[in-house]
Amino acid sequence: MTFRFLFVFIQVAFTGSTNVGKIIMKAAADSNLKPVTLELGGKSPFIICEDADVDQAVELSHFALFFNQGQCCCAGSRTFVHESIYDEYVEKAKERALKRVVGDPFKIGVEQGPQVDKEQFDRILGYVEAGQQEGARLVTGGARFGSKGYYIKPTIFADVQDEMRICREEIFGPVQAVTKFRTLEEAVTRANNSKYGLAAGVFTQNLDTANTLSRALRAGTVWINCYDIFDAAIPFGGYKMSGLGREKGEYVLKNYTQVKAVVTPLTNPAWL
Repeated sequence: MTFRFLFVFIQVAFTGSTNVGKIIMKAAADSNLKPVTLELGGKSPFIICEDADVDQAVELSHFALFFNQGQCCCAGSRTFVHESIYDEYVEKAKERALKRVVGDPFKIGVEQGPQVDKEQFDRILGYVEAGQQEGARLVTGGARFGSKGYYIKPTIFADVQDEMRICREEIFGPVQAVTKFRTLEEAVTRANNSKYGLAAGVFTQNLDTANTLSRALRAGTVWINCYDIFDAAIPFGGYKMSGLGREKGEYVLKNYTQVKAVVTPLTNPAWL
């Protein structure tokens, strides 16, 4: 006798904004309770410690934020810099941003292309205006690049406070919010004071500091002295409003499998 079984397991895996993720999760609950995994927004902290090589830290944090025009869910958009190197960092970060080549992304040497559409372009400039109105110091950028297309100059705000919109909300654009900290405890508390928890970056030469921060930060991925390093074996996903479940690695299999319990009494004579 031959038996054939066909099991259809429906799973919704979504990558996008937190607001749309909520809609999808609600729709799943209102229908048939299908499982949902969500990789959503972020407002990732990038912590630069006092022992950091400032030049390297500038380059790495620049990449962490401005990669893909800032349109990256795990972008290091909140840059925490130790007070002892803060002024030097801000000045060098400005110099690096001014050197960033903006233009046609199909041309060799161009580092930054346009935003995805006019809606996002206008939204980003709205955050730039909000940052200025709330008292952040505009270091560079903050305006359209060129006369056509949806290009935005690489923008850096300094002296950013935690309650400001540019520090709380996901901008999804080339806008870096730089703030200073005094102690590691302060940095951890403020970095974790966010509804998001997708990723985080740490730049330090001290292994103990790296271990302490990587364990204390509530984020699905913590990069130490690097950023945006991915691999098929490394699980990726967020805490809090940054999503549910994990992509990649062995952990992703849990999203697409279910456990079944089969119980059989061994005292039944028919089995003997």
